[in-house]
Amino acid sequence: MIPKSKLAGKLKIVVLAGGISHERDISLKSGRRVADALIEKGAQVVMREPDHELLENLKKDKPDVIWPVLHGASGEDGALRDILALTGIPFVGANADSAKLAWDKSIAKILVSRSGIQTPASITLPRETFKELDAESVLKLVAKSLALPVVVKPARSGSAQGVTIVKKHDQLNQAMIDAYVYCDVAVIEDFVEGTELAIGVIDLGAGPIALPAVEIEPRSGHFGFEERYVAGETDYFVPARLSKSVSAKAAKVAIDAHVALGLRHLCRVDMIIDSKGVPWFLEANVLPGLTETSLLPQAILAEGSTLGDVYYSLAQAALRGRG
Repeated sequence: MIPKSKLAGKLKIVVLAGGISHERDISLKSGRRVADALIEKGAQVVMREPDHELLENLKKDKPDVIWPVLHGASGEDGALRDILALTGIPFVGANADSAKLAWDKSIAKILVSRSGIQTPASITLPRETFKELDAESVLKLVAKSLALPVVVKPARSGSAQGVTIVKKHDQLNQAMIDAYVYCDVAVIEDFVEGTELAIGVIDLGAGPIALPAVEIEPRSGHFGFEERYVAGETDYFVPARLSKSVSAKAAKVAIDAHVALGLRHLCRVDMIIDSKGVPWFLEANVLPGLTETSLLPQAILAEGSTLGDVYYSLAQAALRGRG
């Protein structure tokens, strides 16, 4: 079990939420949930937007810790984290360098595979290359070279936005267009059929701990945006319906990926367990969703901890400069 926080109510915490990414609304919901949980622990909480007044507001607020709850590029690509580091105020979550590596799915896949973690084979196509080499010719080559189905997704995006499972060759063109809406780089990845899992990782300074795996069973068959955030669209099983040995392998993959990417404090690793019980890494989320339907909070509760205890403990870990 995750250790309970101590000295509750002693910290002043700024929760950053909102931003201008495609995931603004989700960020606001997550931020409110984090703020409420911290307030229940007695913390003094101020919610702020990452806008033109942020740096001045931070000078006025004088927080002990910043808790960024920003999804999408504005909070997970590392740029804002570089600025936060310059303020000298401790903040929860990955540092800027690690965030940049994990945020780009194509780079994250290379790094984890070098650590011995299996990840589906893929190719990466920047929009410029796609156009310069003649889009139609490229698609014909992809269709000829890769066995369908494949997954087409933006290299840098969250909440399954712009993701398409392509089962027919004539779907490829539209799938690429949809991915490029969210990012100028697309990843075309082998589709691995199996059980979809999300495993949260928490590190309060004593080393990363894998939370109970959340098994995801979307009623539509695809875990898209609506399936993630509309109640009733997806069935979740916590802990996942797996054997002890497979669960242990999946937890190890989550922890190893967290370490390989140099992350700290918290993350969520998404993977597929194939028919042979082999975990396949899909991506790591620098700041996973924390709404009422999100996966990390479900895992925290299933582990036996409270959201307030864990979120406050993460703030304390940031203050100590550990994790």
